Amino acid sequence: MIQEGQRAPDVTLEDQHGQRRTLSELWKQGPVVLYFYPKDETMGCTAEACSFRDRYETFRDAGAEVVGVSADDVKSHASFAQHHSLPFVLLADPDGKAERAFAVKRTLGLIKGRTTFVIDREGVVRHVFNSQLRPTAHIGEALAVVQKLAAGG
Repeated sequence: MIQEGQRAPDVTLEDQHGQRRTLSELWKQGPVVLYFYPKDETMGCTAEACSFRDRYETFRDAGAEVVGVSADDVKSHASFAQHHSLPFVLLADPDGKAERAFAVKRTLGLIKGRTTFVIDREGVVRHVFNSQLRPTAHIGEALAVVQKLAAGG
């Protein structure tokens, strides 16, 4: 798995609107909270996404963008985002290109991983948090790092 201090892989994927998004274009605008999750509309993933939604303005106030990634397709992401009023980007990774690039670990080797990376403006990973069983803990972990970066830390 990509570790703190390493350069983040630069991948291009389609978002929930079918628009191609390149990670480096996003992190040049400010820190990116890139979170990988197993599947749209599942209990833990919905709780995680809604927690990011509920704190989204706090992330934006700190200059960061939140970006979710899963293997679900663009249509699934569009439905998921609309259903839960998610204001942030969801990237479709059906072939696992981003998952492999970031070397996201799977649970028991089968279940898609739940890992959050905080990437700074230079594309350097500043924090990694991995917890399949505590999906909403990702938000607090990422927000603390983003706020530290915003304060010049």
